[in-house]
Amino acid sequence: MGRRPHSSSASSRVWRQLSPWYYLKRPARLAILFAGFVSAIFAAWDRLSLVRDYEAGIYRLDEEVNRLHDQLIKAGIYLDDNPNIDNIINKHQLEVDPVNNARREKVKEAMLHAWNSYEMYAWGEDELQPQSKSGVDSFGGLGATLIDSLDTLYIMGLKDEFQKARVWVAESLNFDKDYEASVFETTIRIVGGLLSAYDLSTDKIFLEKARDITDRLLPAWDTLSGIPYNRINLAQGQANNPGWNGGNSILADSGSEQLEFIALSQRTGDPKYQGKAENVIRQFQKIFPSDGLLPININPHSGSVKPYSKIAFGAMGDSFYEYLLKVWIQGNKTESVKHYREMWETSMEGLLSLVRKSSPSNFSYVCEKNGDSLSDKMDELACFVPGMLALGASGYGPQKSEQIMNLAEELAWTCYNFYRLTPTKLDMVVGTSWNILRPETIESLMYLWRLTGNGTYQDWGWEIFQADVGLTDVNTGTKDDMMQSFFLAETLKYLYLLFSPPSVISFDEWVFNTEAHPLKIVTRHDSEGGLGVAEI
Repeated sequence: MGRRPHSSSASSRVWRQLSPWYYLKRPARLAILFAGFVSAIFAAWDRLSLVRDYEAGIYRLDEEVNRLHDQLIKAGIYLDDNPNIDNIINKHQLEVDPVNNARREKVKEAMLHAWNSYEMYAWGEDELQPQSKSGVDSFGGLGATLIDSLDTLYIMGLKDEFQKARVWVAESLNFDKDYEASVFETTIRIVGGLLSAYDLSTDKIFLEKARDITDRLLPAWDTLSGIPYNRINLAQGQANNPGWNGGNSILADSGSEQLEFIALSQRTGDPKYQGKAENVIRQFQKIFPSDGLLPININPHSGSVKPYSKIAFGAMGDSFYEYLLKVWIQGNKTESVKHYREMWETSMEGLLSLVRKSSPSNFSYVCEKNGDSLSDKMDELACFVPGMLALGASGYGPQKSEQIMNLAEELAWTCYNFYRLTPTKLDMVVGTSWNILRPETIESLMYLWRLTGNGTYQDWGWEIFQADVGLTDVNTGTKDDMMQSFFLAETLKYLYLLFSPPSVISFDEWVFNTEAHPLKIVTRHDSEGGLGVAEI
């Protein structure tokens, strides 16, 4: 009870201080209160201004980051989710090259135009017929153009297009086709395309699909020699060779699955794919001639070659020699894959014996051989040879390396002139007189530019890109009504890389299959021809 008067007095004092009359009678206190109120208002306003300035700064910074990111993509440089700027600078060695940056953007525009046309008129089908504005299943309905294009889309930074294609692969791609497929074409386009998409994106759907289609191809290797048949029904697993070739297997078709099958075994841990492909090389070693030049026809039962069969670095021979070199590179040039390099060097000695010069134009070219006779004919497909020679030159000693690189440059000049001169001015027989946007010359120019640093090869590539392409016959100008899947997989990809810094799909980390699908280089430490354990 003694505290009640004190409590009542304190309450009265509080209420008086809340009354305006209290301060009007005490101007000094009113001034203090007013000053405190104004200070609080300014403090709050200043706080709001700082927040707004901070948010505006963050917005401007975000815009600048996006702008710089777009510029890096245009330069062919792709950042990880958490990039480290020092690593980016060291890895990519950023260069200011406005001419080739602009060229690269034009190639990317061409890719988008081709892709959008495919998406509009032939989505999910194998190839587009641009004149008819329709699709056609040239490979049994495997979505060849879509799968062939996956890594090109990824490398060019076309993320939305890549993701849409990825959904189709996951939801619609089906290999259960009652269709007799080419083992070779299915391997290099479908298996290679899916493995490359996996190596670039690490998305396991691509690896799963690659394993599915390869399992369907494996019965083709069930021959007495282990050299595969070249055709197989994907649904029934029945394999055979075409009658037009007398039941023989074709050298390139049978000897160009090693890169893809070795990569699949490394990625899955299942040695059966590598075992099948490398057994073919062991069989070829048994019949390998002293000049390293195998005829294009081989009996899949006996493993013997057809006497006096044609020898060529063009159609039906080409990629066998290419893969001898590239499996050595794929294995990171270790002792385990040394025999591939040795076989390749032997074959290159044979190639040197086929080189001639035209007269009077003085173009170097690679002949075809039938028995003991040489044919003064160079197939346009053989224009991959300059790039292959340039890629392999560094594995020689200085003198031999210079000889091989000089030949590569001479042959590249010849192939470049396929686009500039009519066949009569070349003083030789060119294998084809029609242009279906073939990639081999562009491929060689890309290798030569990267390995020599000579910008002339970029200029030649740009000239070819600007030329009227897509013609069925370069003499009549008849338009072609087929957009081959390799145009997006190879031609446009090699052009894009020709105008990109060498760090984009670096030769130190990647090796291209014969359809231009980059596969990761994996160091091998197994015994020669064995499976062993790969280190990634």
